[in-house]
Amino acid sequence: MQTYISILRGINVSGHKMIKMDALRAMFETLGFKNVKTYIQSGNVVFQTKKTSPQALEKKIAKKIADSFGFEVPVLVIDSAELSHTLKNNPFVNKRKEDSTKLHVTFLSGEPQQAAIEKIKEGNYADDEFIVSGKNIYLFCPNGYGNTKLSNTFFENKLKLTATTRNWKTVNELINLSNTHE
Repeated sequence: MQTYISILRGINVSGHKMIKMDALRAMFETLGFKNVKTYIQSGNVVFQTKKTSPQALEKKIAKKIADSFGFEVPVLVIDSAELSHTLKNNPFVNKRKEDSTKLHVTFLSGEPQQAAIEKIKEGNYADDEFIVSGKNIYLFCPNGYGNTKLSNTFFENKLKLTATTRNWKTVNELINLSNTHE
């Protein structure tokens, strides 16, 4: 069995696209997934299934959410090894020892084109910084994520990829949950 982490974008935000976590866990179980665990209300699900491509799992989960709850949400799926790699390679932690409460990771549906990355690097984002690494964007937002221009929508518009962001504490908790499956 392989451990995967599913990260949903835009559920339970400001009273929109509401899904209770017990209903989400039950829905994942109807897909045949095992050891399903959720973390907080924003659509973080750790589960196990036979080794499958993350893209196939994304489609399967997104379709089931639409069928079960009546709305569509972007779904990103990564395996536990990829999330562990993300955790271990944050340059804001490893090289600069920044305050972890100011750190976030934006997960992308694919690797962005270099030309698009170079274009956004030219922008002015006040004190906020970002570093792109593969399908991840590490963020340092000293004034808080709620005040940054570097939002999911910003990256989706500029990079033409689906994006969803989690704070550093959540990334760590998802690793802890996924390690209980290993």
